Amino acid sequence: MTAEHPTNWRKPTRSSTGNACVEVGRLTNGTAIRDTKNRTAGHLTTTRTQWTAFITALKTNRFE
Repeated sequence: MTAEHPTNWRKPTRSSTGNACVEVGRLTNGTAIRDTKNRTAGHLTTTRTQWTAFITALKTNRFE
């Protein structure tokens, strides 16, 4: 990944009143993830392929 700055940060709608979740931001070729409680700590980045695989695993209950 490049030193690109993520844009359009958002958090899940189910956590609209809380602050104990993660936010995702857009990158040209991937996704950035950060802790809502500590936004200044930085973020992790994934490629588009990695993010798609992660979301697919979540939706198919591979982590339960």
